[in-house]
Amino acid sequence: MEFLCMGLSHRTAPLSVRERLALPESQQVELLRRLAQAPHEAMLVSTCNRVELYMASPDLSLAREVALRELLALGGSEGLEHLYEHRGEDALVHLFRVSASLDSMVLGEAQILGQVKDAFERGQGSGAVRGELTRVCAAAFGCAKRVRTETAIGRSATSMASAAVALASKVFDGLRDKTVLLVGAGEMSELAARHLKQAGATRMLVTNRTFSRAEALAAEVGATARPFEELLSLLTSADVVVCSTASPVPLFTQENVASVGKARRFRPLFMVDLAVPRDIAPEVGSLDWVHAYDLDDIQKFVADNAAARAEEAQKAGVLVAQEVARFVRERAVRHGVPVLAQLRQRGEAIARAEVERTLAALGDSLNDKQRKSVEAMARAIVNKLLHEPTARLRAVGPEHEGNRLAGAAAELFGLEGSPNAPDASVPNVVATGGKG
Repeated sequence: MEFLCMGLSHRTAPLSVRERLALPESQQVELLRRLAQAPHEAMLVSTCNRVELYMASPDLSLAREVALRELLALGGSEGLEHLYEHRGEDALVHLFRVSASLDSMVLGEAQILGQVKDAFERGQGSGAVRGELTRVCAAAFGCAKRVRTETAIGRSATSMASAAVALASKVFDGLRDKTVLLVGAGEMSELAARHLKQAGATRMLVTNRTFSRAEALAAEVGATARPFEELLSLLTSADVVVCSTASPVPLFTQENVASVGKARRFRPLFMVDLAVPRDIAPEVGSLDWVHAYDLDDIQKFVADNAAARAEEAQKAGVLVAQEVARFVRERAVRHGVPVLAQLRQRGEAIARAEVERTLAALGDSLNDKQRKSVEAMARAIVNKLLHEPTARLRAVGPEHEGNRLAGAAAELFGLEGSPNAPDASVPNVVATGGKG
């Protein structure tokens, strides 16, 4: 079986093209069933940032033809210029990197592993993912886990919203017992609210000029909506304020923020401004008990983290290379060992048959010791004949050369059985865990 990956991603195709290839789950299953007609296996990874077909097949040219036909039917000829493909070990490397979030728009984000696991489960449920892709996915998921465990690639924020939340968590050493006020109910506030929840924030207030939007966001993230007219009074109870409105002038000035200092006993207040123009006047940061950050501050934090992630990505790349090499090595051994076993079985069977034939011809003329000597001689001939090929196959087993020699031995000795036949080594992979 050889491997193929064909698809497009945020690196090669605009959103308008990716949208055309996005399919509801039911249609994905239909597509997989069409693609995975024997002897092919198929898996479809479809997210907002990528649509990729992974195939395992003994006939890579035919698999490519089938995959290309389906992708063109979905995306039209315009999609052709955005397609990429990886074959053989390159396809394995790509899947391992995707699963480890090394090919993501936000390097190190955790969601992609859950999405690949979902794709695997969908393929397995539809019968499109069988032994070969199951083994590949098991290795890729294990690699992703190792990357997240042995590197810090997932520990630094790289988006404005996540950076703001990371800063707040750093200032307060956690957000579990803090009150967070979200000012604004747009996309940025929604994203910030999700990161706040992930960071452990349990008391969240949402206020917005249009109260119905505040209510909608609050309902979605488990927060409480408050009227915009209470904006200043809400500062009294808040520990963290995240602003992202479209106001043309600052909502918070040095004067109005200072006016609530005494009521809150000058408790530390973390304020982060994700809006342009700014919602928080620059002078607010001069108040001793206020930690104020704007987009320039956040951008610097993000850039620092991005640099740190790039360094971690290099470490992760080394781990991926190690894991792919291990998978290839184990696969070669898995394919080579049956050839050795069959070769030895064939030799021993021939020896037994010849011994029986010889002893039958000699009748009772041999005593027990002589009969055993004949049997031992036959076994010794088999062992000596197979010693050299056995040693050579074991010596080169981990590499591609091992597969070539194993195939040659099978061909020369007329051995039956195929490395593609189902075997007990297929792992029972369960794509557990959430999208993180």
